[in-house]
Amino acid sequence: MRLIFVLLTLLSSLAADDFITRTEYAKLLYLNPRGIGCDKCHGSDAKGKVIASFKQKGEIKNLVAPPINNITKADFFKALNNPKIVMPKYSLTNEEMESLYEYVTKQP
Repeated sequence: MRLIFVLLTLLSSLAADDFITRTEYAKLLYLNPRGIGCDKCHGSDAKGKVIASFKQKGEIKNLVAPPINNITKADFFKALNNPKIVMPKYSLTNEEMESLYEYVTKQP
């Protein structure tokens, strides 16, 4: 009986609105939305970075992930839902995409 009470208390605290802030949740999504984090390509500050360098026809080329900290919300959502880009495909809800957008556009 005591164990059930402890479990119910724990579950009710997990369901509380203030268990994790929206910003904390967005940061967790940014670091690991569904396997690989946005930070691996776009950088910890969402300002973009070189993912890989390679040689093509004797010339060094860079594969660069663009900055996402200064794009419009429409472009951000379009990129997340575009099947033709080289970005991992995530199954994010609209609320998760909103949270991510707010997080990356508020990076210093």
